[in-house]
Amino acid sequence: MSEKSISMCEGKGSLSHNNREFTAKNIDSSRTPNNIVFVQQELGEAYHQLFDEAVEKYNARQKRKDRKIGDYFEHLFNRPPGKSFIVNANKQKCFYEHLVYIGTKKDSGIGTPDAEITKECLREYMEGFQERNPNFYVFNAVMHLDESTPHLHIDYIPVGHFKNGLEVRNAKNKALEEMNFGKDAKANNRWRLAEWDVLKNICNAHDIEISEPKKSRGYSYTVEEYGEHQDRINALNAEIERLTAERDEAVAEFEKVSRKKVKLAEIDSVETGKTVFGGKVTVSQEDWENVSDLAKKEVASQKQTKKLRKERDEAVQERDKLKTQLAAVSSELSEYKKKEENKRYFSREKQNAEAQRIKREEQLTRDLQKARAFITACGLSEDFARYRYNKTRSTELE
Repeated sequence: MSEKSISMCEGKGSLSHNNREFTAKNIDSSRTPNNIVFVQQELGEAYHQLFDEAVEKYNARQKRKDRKIGDYFEHLFNRPPGKSFIVNANKQKCFYEHLVYIGTKKDSGIGTPDAEITKECLREYMEGFQERNPNFYVFNAVMHLDESTPHLHIDYIPVGHFKNGLEVRNAKNKALEEMNFGKDAKANNRWRLAEWDVLKNICNAHDIEISEPKKSRGYSYTVEEYGEHQDRINALNAEIERLTAERDEAVAEFEKVSRKKVKLAEIDSVETGKTVFGGKVTVSQEDWENVSDLAKKEVASQKQTKKLRKERDEAVQERDKLKTQLAAVSSELSEYKKKEENKRYFSREKQNAEAQRIKREEQLTRDLQKARAFITACGLSEDFARYRYNKTRSTELE
């Protein structure tokens, strides 16, 4: 059996896609009945189950009505639960998706000999996920077998516990801390590596050899600014993917409604219940509202996608600017080191020259002392003194 890789990443979080409420182009609908559903609970129902008791206790302590919390989901995200994850102003997500693959389309795709084994490994991994991660409440989990490769979509709500305020909250950092993965920025990465090891051991038990995960390259591990912008780019790309999935879902729903052959151009007004427009079209109030909502959703999605792409492009430009600055600083540092080395070199030369000069002066002083001693010993001191006097006078006269 060939060596395989494990892929774990954060999914798009489209519940309608996961639960096959619409069919995308990459899905073989004839194999959809083969998909394995582990758990399937409404998002709103899961929130009520997890947080209603804590909300009730919190509200009982409040004396002012404006401080009380109604529906916890709407309190956080300002709208009812839907089929995709929502991000609020504080960058808090209504749920998270853990997407897991073993191998690739070539070595583990549907129809290959290893597909059945990787499916069993994923099943075993999923069946132990909730027990390993008690603070990640899994409300929806499915294994897709109608795409090219077996894979898991695990949708969970992180649950954290607090002493003050609302005692139980949607809080991923607190959930990771309570599961002993720390509370710093690398806690989520430690959790993912732990999950990677669990799946690796499962694969090894099934005689599947797993290759080590590849390390990231580039400046993100050495330059803080570059890493921050790279993270921002990744987040923007993920958001664009999510909006694209929502758009595809809206288009699929729109096409479904359009099959009723409603001629929107001929609709002049809408009344509650059954409505007849000039004897040409009959449409229910619900269908009309669905079409209107989908059209508005599509326009908003396109605007948001355009905005996010612009932000991503600006972040890329800022990243490239930082790379240029890094190169300039590196060059300047290299030049500075070179100059400092030259200074030290010339300083040594200067010191050597000064030492030679001092040595010569000391030698001349010793030679002069010896000459004076010789003159004195020969009784020529007076003659030498007259010679020096006459020599000096002669120089002055000249």
